[in-house]
Amino acid sequence: MCDKWKVFVNETFHLSLFVKKVTIRGRATCSLFSIMEFDTFVTINSEVKYMAKAKTFFGGIHPAYNKELTSGAAIETARPPKLVVIPMTQHIGAPCQPLVQVGDRVLMGQKIGDSQAKISAPVHSSVSGRVVAVEERPHPSQYSALSVVIENDFQDEAVPPFAGSRDWQGLSSPEIVQIVREAGIVGLGGAAFPTHFKLVPPTHAKIEAVLLNGAECEPYLTCDHRIMLENAEQVIEGLRILMKVAGVDKGYIGVEENKSDAINALREACQPYAGLEVVPLQVKYPQGLESLLIKAISGKEVPSGKLPLDIGFIVNNVATAAAVAQVIRTGQPLIERVVTVTGSMVENPKNLRARIGTLFSDLLDQCGLKGQPGKVVQGGPMTGVTQFTTEVPVLKGVSGILVLSPEEAKPLEPSPCVRCARCVDVCPMLLQPLHLAQFAERGLYDKAEAYHVLDCRECGACTFICPSRRPLLQNIRLAKGQVMAKRRKE
Repeated sequence: MCDKWKVFVNETFHLSLFVKKVTIRGRATCSLFSIMEFDTFVTINSEVKYMAKAKTFFGGIHPAYNKELTSGAAIETARPPKLVVIPMTQHIGAPCQPLVQVGDRVLMGQKIGDSQAKISAPVHSSVSGRVVAVEERPHPSQYSALSVVIENDFQDEAVPPFAGSRDWQGLSSPEIVQIVREAGIVGLGGAAFPTHFKLVPPTHAKIEAVLLNGAECEPYLTCDHRIMLENAEQVIEGLRILMKVAGVDKGYIGVEENKSDAINALREACQPYAGLEVVPLQVKYPQGLESLLIKAISGKEVPSGKLPLDIGFIVNNVATAAAVAQVIRTGQPLIERVVTVTGSMVENPKNLRARIGTLFSDLLDQCGLKGQPGKVVQGGPMTGVTQFTTEVPVLKGVSGILVLSPEEAKPLEPSPCVRCARCVDVCPMLLQPLHLAQFAERGLYDKAEAYHVLDCRECGACTFICPSRRPLLQNIRLAKGQVMAKRRKE
C-alpha cells in the first residue's frame, strides 16, 4: 500500500483509513493522509469489490450541498431588464475608466469601459439603449463602485463582431489572446482574474498542461454543472483553444463525482481529440481551489507564494472555457453569464442566463420569493458575500444568488476555543487556524505572518467545523490584510 490512501467501506459504512507519518512544508511532523488518490471498495458477502477511483486532497469538509434544488434545472434565459448597472470594477486588477457619457446611445456589445493597465479587462454594454447615469452605485463585492447605468430600449441592436466568426485553428496565439482581452473575458468561477493575462505567462514558466475547474464544490451552486452538461462540446472547444494558446498537448477537466452526467457528457465530447482527460474528483469542499485541484490531479504542490504557472499549469473555470469558445465563434464580447438563483426562500430556483448588469432584484422577481429573506448572499454560503440590498448588479464573477430564511441566517454565539484542533484537521493548506485567529485578535500580525497566514485561501472550512463557533476566518482575513498592508509599505 505504501503511499496509497485506501478506503474500505463495509456494510455499516465505517471507514478504515491507513495513515502514515509525513512532514508538511518543513513545519511539523504528524499523522496525515499523504496521497491524493482513493481506491474505493465495498464489502459484499465478505468479498471486497472495486467501485471507483476518485482523486482528492488532504483535509476539507462535507457541508450540506443542497444542489438538488437546481441541479436538474436546465438553463433558462432571464427576462431582459429595463435598466442595467454596469460597474467599471468587475475583475481583479485596475478598474476601467468610462468611455461613455450621460445621454449617449450605446449598442449591445459596445465597449463602455477600459483601462491601459496590464491586469484589467474591458466592460461592454449588455443592452442597447441610452446612458442615464455614470455614478457610484452599490456593488455586490464592495460597498460601491463607479458604474454606467443604461436604460434598455429592448431593440438589442448590436455592434458588428469585433473579430468576426473565425476558425480558431487558423488564428495565431497572440491573435487569440487579443480577442480574449477585447471580449473582456475573466475567470467566471468567482475570482474574475483577467483571462488574457493568464494566457501570457512569464518566459521562465514552462507550461505543461491546461486544467479546467469543473469541481463546483460550493454548496447550492449548479451553474457550472449545467454548462458542462448542456454545452459540453463548447467547453471542450474552449479547452482546445486554451491549449493551443499555451502551446501544450495535454488538457484536464476536474469534475466532482456527484456530477456523473456532466462527466459522461464531457467524456463523450472529448472522444474525437487526443490529449484530453476528464478526471473524477471526490466530493469534498474546497476541491475547487486551484492549488488543491492541481495537487489532486497531478500530485504537484504549488509552493508557498507561487502560482500554478510556476509549476507548469494554467487553470481556468469550465464556464470561462465555454465563454472563450463562444467569443471566438461569434466575435461578440462577454455580456452575459449563467447565475444560479437558489435557497430555501426562493419559490422557483433556477439557473438563469442573465445579462451583465441585471439587478439581483430582477432575477429574484423572476424566480419568486416565499417571504421576507433573512439573508441574500452573492455566491454560495462558504465564500459568498452577504448583500445589504438586492439593488446590486450581476457581475462577470457572480455565479449565484442565495436567499436564506431568517432562521438559517440567525447568527451563532461564539464560545471559548476548546483546543480540539478540528480546524487544523480540515485546513487544506495545512495551517493552524486557531493560532492564526488568536494572533489576529491580539494584534500579533508578525507572528501570524511567520505562521504562513498569507497561504490561507479563505475557504471557511475552519469556521464551518469549529464546535465553539469561533469567527476564525474573519480574524484570519484581518491578519492577512494587515500583513499585506505592511508589505506594500516596505
